[in-house]
Amino acid sequence: MKIATVVGARPQFIKAAPVSRALRARHQEVLIHTGQHYDLNMSEVFFQELDIPRPDYHLGVGSGSHGAQTGAILQAVEEVLFREKPAALLVYGDTNSTLAGALAAAKMHIPVLHIEAGLRSFNRKMPEEINRILTDHLSRLLFCPTATAVANLAREGITSGVHLNGDVMYDAFLFNKQLAKEVQLLAELGVKPGEYLLCTVHRAENTDDPGRLQAIFAALNQVAQPVILPLHPRTQKIIREQGLEGALGSNIKVIDPVGYLEMITLEAEAGKILTDSGGVQKEAYFARVPCITLRDETEWIETVEAGWNLLTGTDTDKIVRAVEEFTPPAKQPQVFGSGDAALEFVRILENSF
Repeated sequence: MKIATVVGARPQFIKAAPVSRALRARHQEVLIHTGQHYDLNMSEVFFQELDIPRPDYHLGVGSGSHGAQTGAILQAVEEVLFREKPAALLVYGDTNSTLAGALAAAKMHIPVLHIEAGLRSFNRKMPEEINRILTDHLSRLLFCPTATAVANLAREGITSGVHLNGDVMYDAFLFNKQLAKEVQLLAELGVKPGEYLLCTVHRAENTDDPGRLQAIFAALNQVAQPVILPLHPRTQKIIREQGLEGALGSNIKVIDPVGYLEMITLEAEAGKILTDSGGVQKEAYFARVPCITLRDETEWIETVEAGWNLLTGTDTDKIVRAVEEFTPPAKQPQVFGSGDAALEFVRILENSF
């Protein structure tokens, strides 16, 4: 069976690694990289570290407004699908690459397979929320990482083709965590395990609002522990354009985006993690590190209900109190499956076609 896969952003590369391994053992995969993330540290390094097959097509779309980027990806993916004529198109998550790929396939009557289906933040101001809702409603097979995701789809009337198969990011985390232990990074940064905070900020709701961004940085400068901040290129550009360099402060150590193995190391050894990233929230959970989410809602509500993730929004005082006081319970429910989600995906796929 020939399956075309669309990826374009860092989290999708991570998810694609275990799925491509499982899929290519029995089937043909045509890998389409849209170029949504084109920076070396946001793209190329992940293909190298995770041993992802080289893309068959690199569309080179790059950055742009949501409409321009989505339209460019849709047109380019459509051309590939005309040429390759796959049995189905696989997409991941909630990016513009996800929606554009799903739209191109659906209009050509090619079945859409959506890994990480059913996530909802219930905030339609987030472009990711629009992307995931529309992609779910276009999909033939929907692969849900958690029972909550299955229930979300049912509330929207989607029950056909829905499968609970676990989280492929957990597969990737388990596969790579031993390699991550070999990474020598903390000494280079001058920090010790458990004695620093790790922070990532890239969501539009935070980066497009200078007030929210300044409130986050104010909190990071008030906490006792040093903060490691791998800075997303988009966030870096906005800081420069808004003249916010001075808000970063001496307690924040800004570094370039890091590879996946380095990121796992930073996550696993942090005292706490502060983030607005959905993927980092999960990786914090996998690593059993308390997570403080710099948003007003999350699509990973399971981590909050388990007591390992605390929502603070961008309120400076709430963030500081969370760093000082937030302690998760001793027990952690296993809500993301058992680490075999990619193999389960292939099994379901074979039984469905």
